[in-house]
Amino acid sequence: MAAARSRERRLAELTVDEFLASGFESGSGSESESEGAAGAETRRDPDGPGGAPSASQHKGYASEHKDQLSRLKLRDPEFYKFLQENDQSLLNFSESDSSEDEGQQPHSLPETLEPGPLCLVQEASEEGDEDEDGVSRGLKGKKRDSVPVTLAMVERWKHASKHLTPRLFHEVVQALRAAVATAQGDQEGAEASKFQVTDSAVFNALVSFCIRDLLGCLQKLLFGKAPKGSSRVQQPSSSPLWGKLRLDVKAYLGSVIQLVACVAETTVAAALLQHVGNSVPYFLTFPRQCRMLLKRMVTLWSTGEETLRVLAFLVLSRVCRHKKDTFLSPVLKQMYITYVRNCKFTSPSALPLINFMQRTLTELLALDTGVAYQHAFLYIRQLAVHLRNAMTTRRKETYQSVYNWQFVHCLRLWCHVLSTMCPSEALQPLIYPLAQVVIGCIKLVPTARYYPLRMHCVRALTLLSERTGVFIPVLPFVLEVFQQVDFNRRPGRMSSKPINFAVVLKLSKVNLQEKAYRDGLLEQLYDLTLEYLHSQAHTIAFPELALPAVLQLKSFLRECKVANYCRQMRQLLEKVQENADHICSRRQRASFGVSSQQAVDAWEKQTREEGTPLTKYYSQWRKLRDREIQLEISGKEQLEDLDFPKIKRPKLGDKKDEDRVEFKDLFDLDSDEDGTTDFSERGMPGSSGAQQRAEDEDEDGSSSSEASHLEDGGPDAEAGLVPLELWLLAQGPEDELQDLQLSEEED
Repeated sequence: MAAARSRERRLAELTVDEFLASGFESGSGSESESEGAAGAETRRDPDGPGGAPSASQHKGYASEHKDQLSRLKLRDPEFYKFLQENDQSLLNFSESDSSEDEGQQPHSLPETLEPGPLCLVQEASEEGDEDEDGVSRGLKGKKRDSVPVTLAMVERWKHASKHLTPRLFHEVVQALRAAVATAQGDQEGAEASKFQVTDSAVFNALVSFCIRDLLGCLQKLLFGKAPKGSSRVQQPSSSPLWGKLRLDVKAYLGSVIQLVACVAETTVAAALLQHVGNSVPYFLTFPRQCRMLLKRMVTLWSTGEETLRVLAFLVLSRVCRHKKDTFLSPVLKQMYITYVRNCKFTSPSALPLINFMQRTLTELLALDTGVAYQHAFLYIRQLAVHLRNAMTTRRKETYQSVYNWQFVHCLRLWCHVLSTMCPSEALQPLIYPLAQVVIGCIKLVPTARYYPLRMHCVRALTLLSERTGVFIPVLPFVLEVFQQVDFNRRPGRMSSKPINFAVVLKLSKVNLQEKAYRDGLLEQLYDLTLEYLHSQAHTIAFPELALPAVLQLKSFLRECKVANYCRQMRQLLEKVQENADHICSRRQRASFGVSSQQAVDAWEKQTREEGTPLTKYYSQWRKLRDREIQLEISGKEQLEDLDFPKIKRPKLGDKKDEDRVEFKDLFDLDSDEDGTTDFSERGMPGSSGAQQRAEDEDEDGSSSSEASHLEDGGPDAEAGLVPLELWLLAQGPEDELQDLQLSEEED
């Protein structure tokens, strides 16, 4: 036994390659090593790869192994005895096991591989399981037998959802994925799904069930009953069942996003967006799905119907409030780019949507002043760069990069942002550069054709000055128009409808000659002057601030001769002077000095609270003005719906031709007998003179002088007629009238 143990230790010292090469023999003798090497050489292919097998390979590996074991019994009986005691199965090796292998060629690989039974078993066992992206783990693109979804199945799922289980939730998600794939026209996705939805009634029932009931059942499954009075949002990942439901929830959210993109009905889309708003905590758990959702919501926010715009913004706001650090900055960037893209054209119908985007974008910027400053600084600087290029190059292309709706709406947006978020220490440094950009835009091309653009910029500056409390010299840009336009000049043409300055940036040369242009311009000047002076009506320096406006209005009233224009401006002048007198009377009773800033601020605050004559007048005027605008908009909508008949007025030439055809028989009664009768017999004035003048021109040769007289600018020369044509033209109606006279005499 000691010898056997020593051989065991020597066998333990051998490596795997040495043990296999020795043919399971002891490594103590040189013969076994040589035979093992010889055996290994016989198993090797002498001719290299692909060569013919040797004679020992034809014997079969089982027979060769049995011969080795018999030789081992003779050479090392102790080790053979050890194998008999410990591994009897190795020695009792039957030659029948190798009968199938005797004389066969080695196995060669086929050209194409087919999936074996193991793959099919794995596919069958993992059917319905999904990876991280929601894709089936089975063979890609393999067509499976789909189960058609029926109304009975949907009803059964609806009743069973009261006690929702992970398996039931998985089936509902699979059915929803099949329904969305069918709605999108994804044939491959529909075939690869476990279920199949082809009926519209089934589709509606399934989607309705998912929107109304499934989310509440899932919430109950994850957390049970929510504690009463708790407003804190529960994170789905904190539930112990989240590990089992995570992949199914992810697939469900992806299907909901795809469903939002393919639904066209407004009511269905609105219900779906409300469901998405309630599912925001689940979307926040998956960053990829959340980014896809935000991208889709930004699209609906800018292009959808009014209700869908509001619901999409609510989803954006809720996501950004919960994940400011992650999603606020990219969402603001995407929303601003979309806002600029949708402001390229402005019309009365598109203006409310643009204003909605301004207000909602301002609300999101107000969530974080630090992020708002970064975006405002970047985009205001871009506007300043465009303006600088236009001022330096002074070409038409660079002017157009500034004088367009996108540039103007961007200025209005940032003025609205800074005025809404004031007071803000972070955004206070941006007021001055923004005001300079707006003023530079006004001064770039200060012509009459761009007065509408000037009005938009003045309104933006007025809003910025009023809300921030920063003085901006806006009034000179309004009073300058009074000096440049001659309101006494008679209009060159009449216009059929007024000019809407709210949706116009540039006027044509024809518009400048219309009466509607002067009417609309004076109305705009009245509004802008009143709005700016109202914003400064409570200040202690109002009398000095309003003095240029008072002088300009008095000068306008002296020179203007149009009663309607004078009536409007006289009313404005009276209100401004009344407010100035009110401020002066209050200043005289003040006991502090001009240098006391705190006392001045308190005095202005008290004056604002008590109100001024101009403030009271402005509040009444604003109500009436808004009502007029609403009536104007509603009137236009009603007129667009009506189909008025069109009046076709006949031309003068066509009427003469009809009269000639109608009275032709009447004038041709006695034309053969009296066709040569002269009109001078009836004493027609000028008829004989015209005939005599024609005869004198033929006899005396005075036609040349008469022609020269016509060329000098006579009325006949302007008509382009020679004297002979005039005589023939005069002869025609004379014959007709003579026939009419003769017919009356015969009666």
